[in-house]
Amino acid sequence: MELSDFCSTSRVFVVAGKGGVGKTTVTAALAVAAAGAGLSVLIIEVEGKSGLASMFDRPALTYDEGSLGEGIAARTLTPDAALIDYLVSHGLKRISKRLVSSGALDIVATAVPGMRDILVLGKVKSLEESRAADVIILDAPAAGHAVSFLLSPRGILDAVRVGPVRKQASDVVDLLSDPRRCQVLLVTIPEETPVNELVDTAYTIEDRVGVALGPVIVNGCYEPLLGGATTDAASVSADAATIDRFVSERETGDMVRAAAFREERHSLQLEQAERLSQMLPLPQIQLPFLFESEIHRPQVDVLAAALAAGIATLAPPS
Repeated sequence: MELSDFCSTSRVFVVAGKGGVGKTTVTAALAVAAAGAGLSVLIIEVEGKSGLASMFDRPALTYDEGSLGEGIAARTLTPDAALIDYLVSHGLKRISKRLVSSGALDIVATAVPGMRDILVLGKVKSLEESRAADVIILDAPAAGHAVSFLLSPRGILDAVRVGPVRKQASDVVDLLSDPRRCQVLLVTIPEETPVNELVDTAYTIEDRVGVALGPVIVNGCYEPLLGGATTDAASVSADAATIDRFVSERETGDMVRAAAFREERHSLQLEQAERLSQMLPLPQIQLPFLFESEIHRPQVDVLAAALAAGIATLAPPS
């Protein structure tokens, strides 16, 4: 599938996964890949602690839209700011100022369970309807909160029978349940516990939320050793001789152990990826493990290229 076609399958991509699996990094990689295909991108992060801006060497995100690079804009959405924005857009600017000055904003935002989430999702819906960008990528909360976050509109529909809040919830449900407008990309790493949690999250989201699931992104995959390198001392010595370099016995032993560990990890990861495919019949896109202490734009570009290559292997939509 062409990258531009993939990014056109939905207007909103919700990237979700267990904390620590690289959800925000995948968000950045998808944004760079989509921008590279000539599409305008808007990233929305909802927790304010993702470190997304630092990957692009930019200052922290604010509620106001800012640029992360050519074709990529980003902003953070908080319930308080979204509520004020909603009131101002509906001619209630004076009331919004009073809510802020009186400290009543928290009471309003928490009056109904799930109200904070619906305020954020309502703003996402508004941005999607206004065609704020060709592609909107929502860096969702970590997996546990992501489920309640996406379930909040249906909870509001059960709790509120009439009024603008119900209308907002209904509109958000329409967005989430339409695969042409929204889909969820789940991210994991090829380890047992994250895979188990992703499978549980996937079925919960599909059954209870009704959101379409896109391909699973398996992050942090070790690539096989180049040239099928072996893990015995004789081969290491032979390779060293070929490039006319002396390698001590200790160095040889260290390299043999490192190569054996790498191959063992690679094998275990393949097992988990296969187990995931059996438990969850969705396409997989694997991204490489980066041996870097921090992720910045060069590393994001590497992952974006790998993501684009993985998307190219997907079957085109029927």
